[in-house]
Amino acid sequence: MKLRCAVLDDYQGVALDMADWAPVLDRVEVTVFRDHLDDEDALAQVLAEYEIVVLMRERTPFRQSLLDRLPALKLLVTTGMRNASVDVAAAVRRGVLVCGTGGVGNGTAELTWALILGLARHVIEENAGLRSGGPWQRTIGTDLAGAELGLLGLGRLGAQVARIGLAFGMRVSAWSEHLTEARAAEVGVRRAGSKAELLATSDVVSIHLVLSDRSRGLLGADELALLRPTAYLVNTSRGPIVDEAALVEALRAGRLAGAGLDVFDVEPLPADHPFRTLPTVLALPHLGYVTQQGYQIFYREIVEDISAYLAGSPIRTLS
Repeated sequence: MKLRCAVLDDYQGVALDMADWAPVLDRVEVTVFRDHLDDEDALAQVLAEYEIVVLMRERTPFRQSLLDRLPALKLLVTTGMRNASVDVAAAVRRGVLVCGTGGVGNGTAELTWALILGLARHVIEENAGLRSGGPWQRTIGTDLAGAELGLLGLGRLGAQVARIGLAFGMRVSAWSEHLTEARAAEVGVRRAGSKAELLATSDVVSIHLVLSDRSRGLLGADELALLRPTAYLVNTSRGPIVDEAALVEALRAGRLAGAGLDVFDVEPLPADHPFRTLPTVLALPHLGYVTQQGYQIFYREIVEDISAYLAGSPIRTLS
C-alpha cells in the first residue's frame, strides 16, 4: 500500500509541474488540492487518511486542535524553514515529523517595490482609465528620488528593499527594537532614533519584520496617526503587524495617502473586506513569494524531504 500525500492550497495548479516527483511516486500517492479549506471540520475529514501533508507557507494553519484529529499523519512538510501557523510542539507530541524547505529568493523585496511604484504613480487608476476610455491623465505622481523611505526591520528582506531605495536616490532610514548602528551602516542607511521618529519623517514606510508577540499590533491607531497625510504604508510581511481596523479608519479619513498590502489578518481576504474596495489601497493576494524560481525551490525540496523521510533519514527538520 502506498502512503497518501496531500498537497494543500495549490492555487495555480502547478505543484506537480514544478518538480520531478518520480523519486517518491513508487511509494507515495500524491493528491493535490487547489481550493482553500478554512474550516477545521472539513480539513479533518478530508485529511483523515493522509500520512503526509504538504503546506504552502501559512495558507492553512495546523494548530493542535487539527493535529489531534489526524491520527494517520506522520510527516508535515512546510515551504520555508519557519511557519508561524504550524504548532510544531504539538506535532512533536503527536509523533508527527515537521520538515521545511529552502528560501524564496528576492521575490518579496521585488514585489514591495511593485507596490511602492504602483502607489506613487497611481498605476492601477491610470491603467483603468486608459482601458475604459476615460480622461487621458488624471493623477500626478510622487517623486521617489529625494524622498524618505522608512523601513521597519532591516533583516535580509529589509536590506534588499533598502538597497533598491538607495538606487532610486531615496534617503533611507530603518528602525527595529534591536537594530544597531553597525547593521544600519553595513546596509548604508540611517538608524532612526525611534519608531515614532521613523513614522513621522518618512514618505514611504515599508514593513519587514517577523510576526511575533512583540511585533503583533506594532502599528495601531496611535502609530498610524504619526504618518504624514501624504505618506504611503506598505506591508509585505504579515498582516497582524498592523491593526487592520485602525488602518481602514485612517485610510477612510484620508490621514495617509494610501497603503500597499500583500498580507492580511485572514487569507484569502474575505469578499466583503474594505481593503478590496478602498480607492487608496493597492492590494495583492499574498504574492511576495509566488515566483517561478521560488516555487521550483519549494517543490524540489518538498520531494527531497519526502524521499529522505521514506529512507529513514529526515532532512531540514523543524521538530
